[in-house]
Amino acid sequence: MNWIILVIAGLFEVGFTFSLGKAKEVGGNASYLWYTIFVICLFASMGLLIHAIKTIPIGTAYAIWTGIGAVGTVLLGIIIFKEPADFWRLFFATTLVCSVIGLKFVSH
Repeated sequence: MNWIILVIAGLFEVGFTFSLGKAKEVGGNASYLWYTIFVICLFASMGLLIHAIKTIPIGTAYAIWTGIGAVGTVLLGIIIFKEPADFWRLFFATTLVCSVIGLKFVSH
């Protein structure tokens, strides 16, 4: 169950980085909505991470949490913010995914 919670925490990490990008994109008063969403996602992500490390080693949990956040943010950057999708960005994002899967398999 804590593995599922950890994945959800990683998705909330993607949510708070996405919110920062949207706040920068819209500017003005509309950015306050995105900053509010950022804070909500930040608290949700941290709270779920804290819960997940009760049974998952902290080093493993943190690496997986940041990996999900990093890969998710790269993908959202490519899809939503029209960032470049060159071979090396996708290659290294793929290696992150493989590393996260590997950590899951070697953790007890």
